[in-house]
Amino acid sequence: MIRVVVADDQAVVRAGIAAMVGAEPDMTVVGQAGDSETAVDLVASLRPDVALMDIRMPGAGGLAATGRITADVPSTRVVVLTTFDLDEYVFAALRAGAAGFLLKDADPERVIDAVRLVARGDALLDPAVTGRLIGRFAGGPGPSEAERLAALTPRETEVLHQVARGLTNVEVAAALGISPATVKDHVAAVLGKLAVRDRVQATIFAYESGLIRPGIR
Repeated sequence: MIRVVVADDQAVVRAGIAAMVGAEPDMTVVGQAGDSETAVDLVASLRPDVALMDIRMPGAGGLAATGRITADVPSTRVVVLTTFDLDEYVFAALRAGAAGFLLKDADPERVIDAVRLVARGDALLDPAVTGRLIGRFAGGPGPSEAERLAALTPRETEVLHQVARGLTNVEVAAALGISPATVKDHVAAVLGKLAVRDRVQATIFAYESGLIRPGIR
C-alpha cells in the first residue's frame, strides 16, 4: 500500500483529495493536515510514502514544510499542489526537494497517477511548465555547473538532456536506441556525478547549466 498524507488548509479540498486517494485499492490516507506545522509533524511521525502538500497554508507555509520534510524525512516524496500563477513558489518548492507539482485543477486521474509515480521514485514533471519556471527563475551557468556538466560522458549528457525533457526511462531508451536498464544505469551515474537527489533536481541543473534552453529541445 502507498501511504499518503494530505495537507491543505481548505477542509473541503482536503477531504475531497483524501477520499479520492483512499478509494484506490493500492493507497491509504494515513493522515490529514490543515496547516504546515501539523503536516511536518504528521510526516515525521507517520513517515508516509507521499505527502500531497498545498503550497499556501497557515504557519510557515507549504514551501517551508516541503524543505523540512525532504531534509528530515527523505523517504517521503512531496508533491506540491498549487495554482498556475504562483510560478516562483513552485520553483522554490522544487529547489527545496519536492518530487514535483500539480495544478489544483488537475484531473483526479492525474493526481492518482502522480501519487503512484513519485511513490516508485520517479519525478512528476510537466516539461512545458517546468521549462517555463526554470527559464524564468534560473540564473546563468556558473563555474560549478560547468565543471559538473563536464564530468558527464557524452552518453550521460544525452540521457540528462532527455530526462530534462520529462521523458521516462522507457521513452529515453526508445529515443537513444538503448535498453531501459542501460538508461537506469546512466541516470544513476548522472545523479551521482551531479550530486543531485533525483530527476527533478537533475532537470533543474540541466536548465541552470545551459544544457537545456526553455522552448528549445
